[in-house]
Parts: sequence; structure tokens; C-alpha cells
Amino acid sequence: MLRKAGLRPTRQRLELAHLMYGSGDRHLSAESLHAEASASGIRVSLATVYNTLNQFTGAGLLREVAIEGHKTYFDTNTSNHYHYYIEHEGRISDIPADHVKVVGLPEPPDGMQIKRVDVIVRLSRLPE
Repeated sequence: MLRKAGLRPTRQRLELAHLMYGSGDRHLSAESLHAEASASGIRVSLATVYNTLNQFTGAGLLREVAIEGHKTYFDTNTSNHYHYYIEHEGRISDIPADHVKVVGLPEPPDGMQIKRVDVIVRLSRLPE
């Protein structure tokens, strides 16, 4: 997978890839992946985790989901779909693409095309 994406399969990339892709589609933050790596006995710095996530995203192996600019998640499911953000839990979950209808998109400026439309639906608990 790494070679096909143009990435050299280093030991750290392979170990992190195993964590990311070993149990189905997931939403990860750099911090959660770093904690999981540490708990699994994988010695890797947080900076290396950030670099690896960004490299995988650039190679099309992950999808970046930014929440208000300061919180970024990485999604192993790169297909066209949308997300719920559960605010009180600080996590995201998938919304299938056929459950959201996006209409009325503007024409892009000359020389540009729409690459993807990101929809994040924020959820909070009902008041008691």
C-alpha cells in the first residue's frame, strides 16, 4: 500500500499503518495514534506521528477532517462521505454520502473545479 502511494515503507510507517488500518475504518487524531502506539510498545515521537499522518494524507491514504482549525482528525475511509462531530465526546463518526443532499453549489471560479464538499454536522446532548 505504501509503495503504491509513493511512500517508502519505513519501520515506523509500517507500525503506524498497522495500527491505523488493522481494525477497519477509523477516525484518529495525532495524539490518539501516538498514545495507541506508546501503549503497543511502539517507540515513536509525536512529531513523527504528525509527519506520518500528513504524508499519508498527501499520498491519498487518509482523509483530513478539520474541526474549527484547532482539532484535526484523520479518516482511514477516503471515500465520499460526511461526518457527525459529537462535541461533548470530542469524536467524529461517519454519515453515509447518500444520507446528505448537497444542492445549490456555486460555479467555481475560472480555472478551478470542485474537488470535494465537506459536511460536518455538530451534535450535542439534549438539555435535561
